[in-house]
Amino acid sequence: MTIAVFPGSFDPLTNGHLDLIARASRMFDQLVIAVGQNTSKQGVFSPAERVAFIEASVATLPNVSVQIESGLTVAFMREIHATVLVRGLRNSVDFEYEQGIAGMNRALDANIDTVCLMADPQYQFVSSSLLREVARFGGDLTKLVPPVVAHALTARLESEG
Repeated sequence: MTIAVFPGSFDPLTNGHLDLIARASRMFDQLVIAVGQNTSKQGVFSPAERVAFIEASVATLPNVSVQIESGLTVAFMREIHATVLVRGLRNSVDFEYEQGIAGMNRALDANIDTVCLMADPQYQFVSSSLLREVARFGGDLTKLVPPVVAHALTARLESEG
């Protein structure tokens, strides 16, 4: 049985993430979404909130589970016996970034393989920072994020004033 991990901050979860999750779930026996904290970014939602959004959005995918992780992704992968790391690529900048991370992960654990999936063209421009900006100014997020996330993001940013 092949266990794959799709790590990320998912702050917020996007339809692009969901597309990658659905595609990866068809490729591997088990897919674990690892919700982490990006230490270089200021988060909008807590890890528990992000887990809840993802669980609600992937409920129809029986081989997908969601866990909070902290620390090195390769250590988390060893704990759950995962051998494949799934990443999404939107553009050449993502490729350069992910290439370095894949090399480091391979150096830390030679049993970890990284699989990169190209983002669907309709989501290649979507980023967390752009979504927050659109939400902050009242833009329509319905084609970009799941409904539960659109509502929560709008409410959170309105409350921050």
